[in-house]
Amino acid sequence: MFKTLANVFRIPDLRKKILITLLILTLYRLGSFIPIPGVSGTELKSFFARQTGSIFDLLNLFVGGNFERASIFALGIMPYITASIVIQLLGSIVPYFEKLRKEGADGQKKLNQITRYCTVALAAFNAITVTVGLVSMHGATGGDVVPQPNFLFHLTGVITLVTGTMIVMWLGEQITEYGIGNGISLIIFAGIIARYPEGFINLFRTRFNSVSGVITSLLAIAVMILATAAIIFVTEAVRKIPVQYAKRIVGRKVYGGQSTYIPLRVNTAGVIPIIFAQSILMFPATLITLFQGGEAEAGSFWYNMRVWFTPGHWVYTIIYVALIIFFAYFYTAIVLNPTEMAENMIKYGGHIPGKKPGKKTAEYISSVLTRITLPGAVFFALIALLPEIMTNVFKLPFYFGGTGLIIVVGVALDTLKQIESHLIMRHYDGFMKKGKLKGRTS
Repeated sequence: MFKTLANVFRIPDLRKKILITLLILTLYRLGSFIPIPGVSGTELKSFFARQTGSIFDLLNLFVGGNFERASIFALGIMPYITASIVIQLLGSIVPYFEKLRKEGADGQKKLNQITRYCTVALAAFNAITVTVGLVSMHGATGGDVVPQPNFLFHLTGVITLVTGTMIVMWLGEQITEYGIGNGISLIIFAGIIARYPEGFINLFRTRFNSVSGVITSLLAIAVMILATAAIIFVTEAVRKIPVQYAKRIVGRKVYGGQSTYIPLRVNTAGVIPIIFAQSILMFPATLITLFQGGEAEAGSFWYNMRVWFTPGHWVYTIIYVALIIFFAYFYTAIVLNPTEMAENMIKYGGHIPGKKPGKKTAEYISSVLTRITLPGAVFFALIALLPEIMTNVFKLPFYFGGTGLIIVVGVALDTLKQIESHLIMRHYDGFMKKGKLKGRTS
């Protein structure tokens, strides 16, 4: 393992990519501690201390604690993700966007530009709701989070937050282009990971003061380890569809005739459904912040809405699970096209044993995808509900949840795979034994 890690830094371009990635993530974390002008950090922190387990706490999780610090990166990358969801949905129903999606690199460039414009608009809307919400918030002692709530504060806050979102989006794009891994995912990854040390410190401070507390804490950590192992297993699980290629005789040589398979991942969509579902569910929190801040009157519509969309409530749970399953199927349909796969098989002389080439093959692949996507999506939905289990059963902090765990594991695996491919291409052993090149003796 240590030898493999040493090999990573022996490859100049890989070393450069990793260092660039680490540098950009460091800059992101440093920027996370720059506050919006005019906000009382003490009062805001005391407000969030009373929001454990709420939708506000969930929002804070995804932006790495930036929300409770009123950081310039408080909106994080969520406006960009929401804009991406909208554009991808439009790509399936609006002819213009569908045409752009099929135009290749040029079409994708135009879609990216439209996504950026949508990001600015969404970031501006979210920024307005945040500044309005901050004005209506009060700390534990009753002090105002914003001591001087005037027009200048709102204007400065909106400009700062929109600019912060643009910077975060740009940083993510730089990682994708010049670094290693998916930049947007790594930004979210860094935000979630940043809260883990605080979580463990609070765990040791609050729970390790009695024998029962130690036992429940160790049990909860064991559950998290098992959940991590299960996530890795399901993420890497594949359904192999056998493919037989016909023999071709060219002169005196015989080509083809070999048997292979199509590896269909149980979780083709990766962490995308989780991120998309969370992004959608954060919209109610934005509306609540806009109209009632964090302190809606009991019995009012916005109060009930806040209760319904609090993690753990049955309304929130049902919608969350439904969104995860929907986006799992939606993203799988975007990534994999059974009709196109069947046509490629015909082109290269391949067929699935027992299935007629063409339409029947496409229908079979589609049915297999439908069957394997559902259990994978349900599994990740159950893992994502771990916060409620951890809170209700073990009485542990909210940030030891499944949503963050799925994202952390998924992003880590994808990044490691990219590093693995660089190592194998240059005849180094990868992180996994199966990554070893065939024919190698050392």
